Amino acid sequence: MRVNQLGELRGAASAPARHEKSDSISAPLFRSLIDQLAEDRRWVILDLGTAQPETIALLNGVRCRLDIADLTQDIERAAASIAGEAASTAVTLPDMRSPEPADIVLCWDFLNYLDCGALSALMAQIAARCRPGALVHALIVYSGRVMHGRPGEYVPADAGTLLDSARASPELLAPRYSTEALLQAMPDYTVDRVRLLSNGMQEYLFERRSLRKALGPPPNLGMVGSKPVRRAHKRSPSVQKLG
Repeated sequence: MRVNQLGELRGAASAPARHEKSDSISAPLFRSLIDQLAEDRRWVILDLGTAQPETIALLNGVRCRLDIADLTQDIERAAASIAGEAASTAVTLPDMRSPEPADIVLCWDFLNYLDCGALSALMAQIAARCRPGALVHALIVYSGRVMHGRPGEYVPADAGTLLDSARASPELLAPRYSTEALLQAMPDYTVDRVRLLSNGMQEYLFERRSLRKALGPPPNLGMVGSKPVRRAHKRSPSVQKLG
């Protein structure tokens, strides 16, 4: 596996220390992504968070490149703007050394910390970095009215379980984005699948539209979650840091 750090390394040095206590959530759509990493092709995975040893270890049997965008500090600044009742600041993806487009994008819970304008701008940048049909994974606060004041530090405990390290931070009102609001802010995507998790978050897989799909009718939200999960054998990965 090859890890590619996009831009200067920022979040790893400033990330909050991990506590012994972590919140564990079952994430079936994250598992489906890992299961889809096919043995007979190479994958490019874009992780918006910091480089995590647990993520790298999980992908260690997959033939892939892992691009680390490390947007944690930018997302935290955007969240601080919202807490101060100002429009959130823009979040920009670092430049890529390689033009190779992404097949999978890991957003974790970052989208909850952006207002609609900043969310739309970031997802348009991500769409430009993705192949048509690429899958974008995101965790959206749904049933809870408040959320942590800073994004989670999610790491995989295994292919289907995510751990979020406990951290002390003031709470923020959660935007509680609906599927319709997300799709309005993200015209380059359709919903592939969505699941309500035990912690009250909704786990999404968005699909990057092809041009043909983008010109067609809007997605049928009644079909969310109906697509079969493609299973595949795993191989060995390559991780890359973008920078």
